[in-house]
Amino acid sequence: MTENKPDEQPGPTSPWSAQAAQAAETPSGDGTPGGEQGPARVEAGTPAREEQGLAAPGTGTQQTWVGGAWQQQGGWQQPTQQHGAVPPGTQYAGLPHPGVPQPHQYQQPRREPRRTGLVVGVAVLALVVGGGAGAAGGYLAADRDSGSSSTALDAPPTAKQTAAAPAGSVESVAQKVLPSVVQLQVRGRSSAGEGSGFVISRDGYIVTNNHVIEGAVDGGQIQAVFQDGRTATATVVGRDPNSDVAVVKAAGVDDLTVSELGRSDDLRVGQAVVAIGSPFELSGTVTSGIVSSLQRPTRAGGDGGNQATVMDAVQTDAAINPGNSGGPLVNMQGQVIGINSAIYSPQSSASGSGGSVGIGFAIPIDQARRTAEEIVKTGKATQTVLGVSVRDADSGGALIADVTGGGPGEQAGVKSGDVVTKLDDRRIDTADALVAAVRSHAPGDKVTLTLSDGKTVQATLSGQTVETS
Repeated sequence: MTENKPDEQPGPTSPWSAQAAQAAETPSGDGTPGGEQGPARVEAGTPAREEQGLAAPGTGTQQTWVGGAWQQQGGWQQPTQQHGAVPPGTQYAGLPHPGVPQPHQYQQPRREPRRTGLVVGVAVLALVVGGGAGAAGGYLAADRDSGSSSTALDAPPTAKQTAAAPAGSVESVAQKVLPSVVQLQVRGRSSAGEGSGFVISRDGYIVTNNHVIEGAVDGGQIQAVFQDGRTATATVVGRDPNSDVAVVKAAGVDDLTVSELGRSDDLRVGQAVVAIGSPFELSGTVTSGIVSSLQRPTRAGGDGGNQATVMDAVQTDAAINPGNSGGPLVNMQGQVIGINSAIYSPQSSASGSGGSVGIGFAIPIDQARRTAEEIVKTGKATQTVLGVSVRDADSGGALIADVTGGGPGEQAGVKSGDVVTKLDDRRIDTADALVAAVRSHAPGDKVTLTLSDGKTVQATLSGQTVETS
């Protein structure tokens, strides 16, 4: 698991390929060789035509091309296969070359030595005339086809899109949400980075992740870049490293487009969602997917984080990459239902250079909204607590390692060594699952804890101020 952090944008590549088709040589309309070279046109399912010449050994009869076949006088003649005949179904594009069957060839009729010179002359004359007719046919075909070739480039452009985006489509969501999404450029004392955020007030309050802006907390700078091209310097209003939520304020701006906040307690696995942000410095990037899972315990600091940073995440397969952090995850009504915060990437490193593999995590908006509201009003965030420390139980569940005196757990009768297996109706199989379940509630909420021995206890959760020093 790794947090989204800025990374270099890889240079996009766009391979192109080109093909040049040459003309296929075809027999002319009268069946004799001839024709011209033009753009190759291959018709699927049409076999190549196979022509046969007729040899007339010992007959001396004259051959005449009639109705698409050789006709002769003087009796029936045995047909013979022509040289270089093309098997039916063969298709060609381009000029003949070695190793490729040649265009149709024709046999000349064989002449017997006993024929008279007059008959031979007549046969030669017939061949000459036939050859000339074939050539003429070829030239006529060339004239006929010279202007007939057309391509898609000859067609006029299609009409411009004028219809409004269909309600509930990714297109309509993007049109609604994009104006409220902000790119945050952060420069610290020794590093620079980038992330995303979304506007919650017309005068410049922006919600984002704590890890996006924490580099600018101690003397750094934050630049907010809005979708309309405006830029403004932003300052940190408050932040909560534990829930990974922060609020910044852009100076000197007004009349901003404000995000519409939805709710996350009624999300369903499989419902469509859209993520918007600035992955790899590509501002205004829109990706779509579904809710892959709910109530996924996730450490905001990755595997190196501690239990204080566990969030009750919404898992999604919408592409989330470094730079998406702090941007909104929205439903198909364009309402924010989460803050994109972390991704799982097997190839990632401690520097957070991994990319999306379809497993991203967002902070549920119900939790983030409560934290952001406290920050805007007081500059501080309050964390919901049970007043116990926990670790994974060997048999599954959350083992109570220590109980804070006077805390909600002690008041409920929870003791060190107890194993919590359920919180209300939610199964608890790890220590992080219990922490995430508690964090999904607000201070003052009442919950029922089920212990491994079947005993249940009632606890009223409390809150404590989050320290950011």
